[in-house]
Amino acid sequence: MVRFLDAVQAIAVTLWVGALWTSGLVVAPLLFQTLSDRTLAGTVAGRLFEVTAFIGLACGISILIICFVRRRARAAQRYLAWLVAAMLVLVVIGQFGIQPVLAAIREQVHPQPVMDSALGPRFAFWHMAATLLYLCQCLLGAALVIMQHTAGVRSGAD
Repeated sequence: MVRFLDAVQAIAVTLWVGALWTSGLVVAPLLFQTLSDRTLAGTVAGRLFEVTAFIGLACGISILIICFVRRRARAAQRYLAWLVAAMLVLVVIGQFGIQPVLAAIREQVHPQPVMDSALGPRFAFWHMAATLLYLCQCLLGAALVIMQHTAGVRSGAD
């Protein structure tokens, strides 16, 4: 059972962090470089980030459940749970706190491009906040991958 839980946890970490990095560091920038319509690129990127957030919620909750089931876990597993909890908090803030603000600003200026509107500076502020939160998630994700790997190496040696 322990090996099964380790495998599920490893898959959840891989899916979550892989989705974070691929969406935010590869696909979203590529959309803005490739599409001439920045509004369309932003719409597609926003949807991509929404899907990534829900992947993160599902994976993070799964990882926490596994950590809870393995109550007798070593200290590394407890640190991993705290790291996952921090990432989940950032996902919730971004998806349910900041994204609705960005959507409301877009809706207020529709059909005008948001950055060409009077609300452009406000949108830019909240977009930067979302970007910083996402960058923090990506960095914490790197720590999560490293921690998952080192915990896996240690458990294999036990």
